[in-house]
Parts: sequence; C-alpha cells; structure tokens
Amino acid sequence: MATYATDGRDGPTDAAGAFATGATFARARSLGIDPILFLLNNDSYHFFDKLGDLIKVPPTNTNVNDVIVILIE
Repeated sequence: MATYATDGRDGPTDAAGAFATGATFARARSLGIDPILFLLNNDSYHFFDKLGDLIKVPPTNTNVNDVIVILIE
C-alpha cells in the first residue's frame, strides 16, 4: 500500500499547475512566445508564467492526505 500526503509545500515551484485550453498555443504565438522552445527545454513553468496562466495557491501548512492510493494484488 502506498499513501501520499502533502502539507501544501510540495514540489520545486510555487505553482500548483497551470490553466490551458485549445487556444493556449495560438495565444502564446500571438504574444511572440514560442511554445516549441519551452517544450524542447521541458520548461512549462516559465511558458505558463509568461502567459499568466500558472495556478498559485498559498501553502496550507497542514499535513492532510490529499490523495490515497491503495494497490492490492
């Protein structure tokens, strides 16, 4: 059994994710941002940051289980 918990301070960035739609690529291009360069550099953080589409939430500082994964074989 594996259990994963978080205190709201997980990961190497301050972003919990990003907002993207089918129009994100075209919107980036129209702003002079080349999505392919960011993709080739595995740099989604700075791509979405330039678009203003990062999702940032403050840490909860609580040790609550957000996801529980149970594997029974």
